[in-house]
Amino acid sequence: MNNGGAPGRIALIGIALLGSVCSVGASRKPVEKTKAVDAGIFAISVNGQPVATETFRIEQGSAASTLTSEFKSESGEKTVQKAELQVTSTGDLRHYEWHQLSPDKAQIVVEPADGIIVEHITPAPPAHPLQQPFVLPSSTMVLDDYFFSQREVLLWRYLAQSCADGKLEGCHPQRLQFGILSPQQHAALLVTLEYAGPETVKVGDSERKLNRFNLQTEQDAPWALYLDQDLKLVRIVIPSEKTEVVRQ
Repeated sequence: MNNGGAPGRIALIGIALLGSVCSVGASRKPVEKTKAVDAGIFAISVNGQPVATETFRIEQGSAASTLTSEFKSESGEKTVQKAELQVTSTGDLRHYEWHQLSPDKAQIVVEPADGIIVEHITPAPPAHPLQQPFVLPSSTMVLDDYFFSQREVLLWRYLAQSCADGKLEGCHPQRLQFGILSPQQHAALLVTLEYAGPETVKVGDSERKLNRFNLQTEQDAPWALYLDQDLKLVRIVIPSEKTEVVRQ
């Protein structure tokens, strides 16, 4: 896991992140060099019992970045899902793909098109493919189910818009709202982010002083998200679902 780099530089990726890496159709051009700005594994537990993991990697290039994730359940019916988020250097959505590999195969592709965003949905057979248009700008963030690393990206954007150079030190971010798309829910939502201040919390077997943020959608109870001093997402608590997400 790459933990290097100044917090300000990391947070500013919230504006540029997330630029997509080279487009698929540009195979004849030199491949843009990228570097990892974060990578790791989130362990997900419910009622104190481990149920799943998310393995993720965020890479940044000079013009673009990409976030790739893999979700695996560890209990009950085994579920494997993968996601890839690509965003232009100006922060606009370029491409998003979600794949379920088991127990059934399904796919969602999200792309901006002529001033709207379109979901191309390929559900598990025998259902037929369909399209779902959304009247949303290309600046809309993607927050999909089970992919908690996408919340880290949203926090970086929040800090980049709220604080000078994206640095939390000496900054008191105000509450902001963001329009987001939840592909697996096939829904456009409004989320609110608010900085709650530093808090000493137990992470694993040790106590750490982290920065708490409250995230709330229109229809759900608040989540508590915790960033460390390097602006890396360390912990998420979802009280209404008795769920905790911790970086390993």
